[in-house]
This record gives sequence, structure tokens and C-alpha cells, in this order.
Amino acid sequence: MVVGVAAPSAQAVAPVAQAAAVGAAYDSETGQALAAWDCNTGNVCFWNEFGGTGGRCMWDVADPDWTSGSVKCSWATSKEVKSVYNRGTSSSLTGVVFYRNTGYNNRIGCTRQGQKGDLAGTYQVRSHQWTSGRCG
Repeated sequence: MVVGVAAPSAQAVAPVAQAAAVGAAYDSETGQALAAWDCNTGNVCFWNEFGGTGGRCMWDVADPDWTSGSVKCSWATSKEVKSVYNRGTSSSLTGVVFYRNTGYNNRIGCTRQGQKGDLAGTYQVRSHQWTSGRCG
């Protein structure tokens, strides 16, 4: 099998575009390339592609509005969430509940602490919160 590699162009390409072009994961805020499922301990991460790839948005706290909170998820209103990883570490919290609408409205699902996986990929998520209640 022969793989062609294009010579670098004189024009710089944003890291996000480079990562997205090869199907890898990247941080949506910084554009930094990431390994699939790369999510810091104590956080919950959501990606806009399956397998923990594509744009990643990451939080260590609840967020009632992904487009205006302390972490702004740039693709929240234009792309569906396709994978999630809950790397929370609190002994009192069981999972992260995620919602279709801002303000924790219209629950879509919940991912237990320590779990990761692909979602249906047919809906946008606009808010999430940690829970000590039922998750599943």
C-alpha cells in the first residue's frame, strides 16, 4: 500500500483543522491534538465523533449552558454528542446526567463514574450535572 504525503503549505493550518482532518481527537478550546478518549481525571468529557474522537469538551463541574458557562463548547449547537467519558473521582457522586436543553432540562442520559462509550449520536447536549442519584 502506498500512502502519499503532501508537502506542507506556506499557509498555517489551525491545529483543530489538522486534527479533524485525520479523524483524531482534539481539544475544542485549545485545538491541541489528543489521543482518543483523552480525558483528565476528575472530569467528564464529551466528543462530537464516536470512539472518543473529534472535538472534545471537558468539565470538572456542572454546566447549565454549554455555550455560555466557564467552559464554552464551540460545537454544542452545531454537532451531536457521539461519545462520553466520566472520569469523576468523588466518592459521593455516581454519574453525570446530560440534557438536551440548557438549565438541566430534557434528560437524555447518564454515564456512571469510570464509564465511557459511544452514544446514539442523534442529539445535541446543552447541559450536564453530576449526580449522587440513580444513573441508568
